[in-house]
Amino acid sequence: MKFLVPLLGFLLIPLYIFAQTDANPAIWSHKVNKLSDTEYELVFTGKIAEGWHVYSQYTAEGGSLPSEFTFEKAGEDYELIGKTTESETLVEYSDIFEVDETFFKKEAIFTQKIKLLNPEVRQISVNLFYQICKEVCIPKDELFQISLDGNAFVDSQKEIDLKSVALGESLKLDLKNKNLLNQGGITDSEGKSNLWMIFGLGFLGGLIALLTPCVFPMIPLTVSFFTKQSQQKSKGIANAVLYGFFIVLIYFLLSLPFHLFNSVDSQILNTIATNIWLNVFFFVIFVVFAFSFFGYFELTLPSSWANKMDSASSKVGGGLGIFFMALTLAIVSFSCTGPILGGLLGSTTLAEGNVATNLTIGMTGFGLALALPFALFALFPAWLNSLPKSGGWMTTVKVVLGFLELALAFKFLSNADLVGNWGIFKREIFLGIWIVLFVLMTLYLFGIFKFPHDGPKKKLTSTRKLFGALSMAFSVYLVLGLFHVTPLKLLSGFPPPDFYSVVETESDCPLGLDCFKDFEEGVAYAKAANKPILLDFTGWACVNCRKMEENVWSHSSVYPILKDEYVLISLYVDDRKELPEAEKFDFKYDSGRIKSIETIGQKWGTFQTVNFNAASQPYYVLLSPNLEILNDAVQYVDVETYENWLKSGLETYQLSMNK
Repeated sequence: MKFLVPLLGFLLIPLYIFAQTDANPAIWSHKVNKLSDTEYELVFTGKIAEGWHVYSQYTAEGGSLPSEFTFEKAGEDYELIGKTTESETLVEYSDIFEVDETFFKKEAIFTQKIKLLNPEVRQISVNLFYQICKEVCIPKDELFQISLDGNAFVDSQKEIDLKSVALGESLKLDLKNKNLLNQGGITDSEGKSNLWMIFGLGFLGGLIALLTPCVFPMIPLTVSFFTKQSQQKSKGIANAVLYGFFIVLIYFLLSLPFHLFNSVDSQILNTIATNIWLNVFFFVIFVVFAFSFFGYFELTLPSSWANKMDSASSKVGGGLGIFFMALTLAIVSFSCTGPILGGLLGSTTLAEGNVATNLTIGMTGFGLALALPFALFALFPAWLNSLPKSGGWMTTVKVVLGFLELALAFKFLSNADLVGNWGIFKREIFLGIWIVLFVLMTLYLFGIFKFPHDGPKKKLTSTRKLFGALSMAFSVYLVLGLFHVTPLKLLSGFPPPDFYSVVETESDCPLGLDCFKDFEEGVAYAKAANKPILLDFTGWACVNCRKMEENVWSHSSVYPILKDEYVLISLYVDDRKELPEAEKFDFKYDSGRIKSIETIGQKWGTFQTVNFNAASQPYYVLLSPNLEILNDAVQYVDVETYENWLKSGLETYQLSMNK
C-alpha cells in the first residue's frame, strides 16, 4: 500500500500554510556558452525562494516528482552530449515516502552540452517540468526559448508553420448575434442545484463515516472527555462545539490544493477528469479501497502523524490544542474515512461544473456531518444513552461500502474505455459486472458467505435483512434494464450510453438520432437541408450529458423536434483519438500562449472555448446554417425548459428566413 502514501499524504497536509506561500517561488534564467562551431553548453539557473526546494532529476523513485527536461527537436536539429548535469544537491530521508530524496535549496543549476546536426539552426526551445515544495508541492513548467548566437529569440510560429496558422484561424467562427449567449440565467440555477446535491452527497458520506468502527466509538469518548474535563458545563459544551467546528474546517482545508488548477488552461479540469490513465488510476485506487473495507488489509497513515498531533494537543492546550485533537481524529480515522473521501473525490470529477469548487462543497458537507454528533451530544448528553452499542454491525457497514466502492471503480474503468474508444466495457458488460456485484452483496447481507474480519455467524437482524432485500431488488432492476424491459432512469448517465452496445446499432448517436461529429460537415448538411443546427458540446465520460440524452432528449415532446426540425452536431471534447497527421497543429491564443492540438477532443474543446467562452459539458447552442445565434446557450435543464428553448430557436429561425 506504499504507493498510496504520496497521494494521501498530500491530501492531509494542514492547508492554512497556503497563506504563507510566495507568489513566484522560483525565478529561472539561461545562458549559452559556445564551445566550438557546432558545440554549445546550455546553462539553466533557478533562484529558489527561502524555505522552498526543487527536486533533482535523479531523486529516488517512489518519492517526489523529479525535474525533467524536454529538448524540442533533439535528434533532429541537434543531439545531446551526455546527460544533463546538476549543481550541488541535498539529500534527506522522507518519512512520508520512505526514500532518500535529492533536492536543491536557494539555487539550482542544470548544464547540458549539445552538438548541432543542422548548422543553420540558431535557436532552440527547451521545456523544464519541475516540482517546487515548501509545506505544499506545486508542479510547474518553464519554457526556455534559447538563441545560440546571442540575438533575441524570434517566435517563428507564423513563418515556419503556416499550416498551424491556417488551421487555427479555421477554428474561429464569424458568429452573428453572439450577444445572445450572455443572456441566459438558466444554467446558474442549475449550477446552484448541482452544488446543493454535491453538498448533500458529502453530508451523506459523513453520516456513513460516523457508522464505521474508526469513528463511532470516538463519539461518546470525546464528548465525555469535554463534559467531564471542564468544571463548568458551559465550558465543556463550548469546547465540544469548537472541536466540531475544527473538524469542518480541516476537511474544508483539505480541498484547497485543487483550486491551484484555476490558474491554468480552461480545459484542464475536463482534461484531468476525462484522462484515460487517471481514470484507470482511480479504478485501481477504488479496488484497493474496496478490499480494505472487505478486511484483507488496513489503510493507515503513518502513526507518527497521529502521535505528533496528539502530543501537540496536550502541550498547547486551549483552542489550538482542540484543533490538534480534531486533526488527530482525522488522521486516526483515515482507514474508514479515506475510501469514503476517495469516493467523494471521484464523484466530483463526474459531476458538472468546477471540480475544485465541487470538492470544497462536498468536503465541507462531509466535515459538517462528521462534526454534528460531537456538538449535539455535548449539548444533550442524555442522548448518548440512546446510541447503539459498537459491534459487528459496523463491520457490515464497511463491507457494504466496499461493494459500493467496487461499483464506482468500474465506472472509472468505463470512462477510460469510452474516452479511449477501446470497445471493451460496452453497456451490457458494464451492467453485467454491476449485477454480479450487487448479487454478491445480497448474498453477503443474507449471511451466505462472510469476509475475513467478520465475527462468528449470528442471527440476521431485521435491518440487515431489509438492506439485503433492497440489494436484491436493485439487482433485479439492473437485470430488467440489461434486457431493455425497463429503462434505467435511476442510473441515468452512469452506465455507458445505449448506442455503445455489443449489439450493432444503426446509429452511433444518442437515441438513434442522426448526428454529425464534425462541425463543417454538419453545417454543410444544414445548408442543404435548410434546417437550424443544434450544436451539442458533449463528452464520452460526461454524466450530465447522458442524463440529458436519456431523460430530456428521449421525452415524447422533445425527441420529435430533435429528429425532424434540427441538424444535430455532437462534438466530443474528451475524445482522445488522434487527429490525422495533416490535421494536427499548434493553436496560438490572443495572449500568445500556444497549445498543441493533437486529438479530436483537444480540437473541439479549444473550438468551444474560443467561440463560446465556455468549457463545460453539456453545452447546447442553436445556430442557423449561416452561423446566426438563435437563442441563449443552455446546459443541464429540465424537459419543459429545453422544449421551450428549442421551439424559441425554431421561431427565431423562421423569422430570419422570412425577412
